[in-house]
Amino acid sequence: MHVPDGFINAPVSVAAGVAAGVAVAVSLRGARRELDERTAPLAGLVAAFIFAVQMLNFPVAAGTSGHLLGGALAAILVGPYTGVLCVSVVLLMQGILFADGGLTALGVNVTVMGVVTVVVAYAIFRGLVRILPPTRRSVTVAAFAGALLSVPAAAAAFTAVYAIGGTTDVAIGKVFTAMVGVHVLIGIGEAAITAATVGAVIAVRPDLVHGAHGLTAPLKLRVGGELVDAPAAAATPVAARSTRKVWATGLVTALVLAGFVSYYASASPDGLEKVAADKGIDAKVEDHAAAGSPLADYGVENVDDDRLSGGLAGVIGVGVTVAAGTGIFWAVRRRRTEELTATSVSAG
Repeated sequence: MHVPDGFINAPVSVAAGVAAGVAVAVSLRGARRELDERTAPLAGLVAAFIFAVQMLNFPVAAGTSGHLLGGALAAILVGPYTGVLCVSVVLLMQGILFADGGLTALGVNVTVMGVVTVVVAYAIFRGLVRILPPTRRSVTVAAFAGALLSVPAAAAAFTAVYAIGGTTDVAIGKVFTAMVGVHVLIGIGEAAITAATVGAVIAVRPDLVHGAHGLTAPLKLRVGGELVDAPAAAATPVAARSTRKVWATGLVTALVLAGFVSYYASASPDGLEKVAADKGIDAKVEDHAAAGSPLADYGVENVDDDRLSGGLAGVIGVGVTVAAGTGIFWAVRRRRTEELTATSVSAG
């Protein structure tokens, strides 16, 4: 659902950029509370994983494909504020390096693909987790539902933006019906990927899943006919448990997906591209400012073999995204640590 340059007029693009900037600023502050020494590098990995999986377009209807948006996955794994930042990092890397998603439309893309998906998915997820039994399966089910509904919500949000600032004269009712209709189908794929990933992580390290915090209920013992909390058993402190294995496994998975599996992705246009072509939304589309990038269109310049070119581009993209994301999240975490230290000194 990457919006290119030319779909939305300049004033609305600027307004969306301001809204996205505010959302990112709020998220930077909120992420300080979500990130710690263990989760900061994992947040960078989540961004890289989303980049990799977004290269895997899957067929959803005749001549149409879809790909992961990632807002739901990021919010559930590392928290909603950090989730907005993860998707924003991915969109920035894609726009600058791979000419995917317009640079003037970056604010629109961050707002629609980052903010809307995270807010909708996490709200639904938290609501379901509160009413479902406190089990790992409930977290996975809630993740599925949140991801499923976040995609048509993003499609509706794009339609609203287009209604205000679209550069072509197309009936909004037709755009809304087409966008939401195809993105409901894409949402099924989004939900399956999100639930599978969350389920896999929660099966081995539930302590690393933000949405699973507080999942384990205290053990109960029956004493004198009444249920009481059992004494807490000694355990390895959570903070002392290494994340290296999870990080390494996730990075290798992302590299394999982007470097190899992506070659077999569907070549059909995604939901927005298909609707734009069918309805005429793309009549005033503009060439991307980074169209001359050596990595444009997810290929490496001067590498003639398509498989090798795409694979190298995917590997480079994962590497750059994990490096940029990890650097940003470490800086955010360090800022929080400095604030706490300053507060402690002042209080002393």
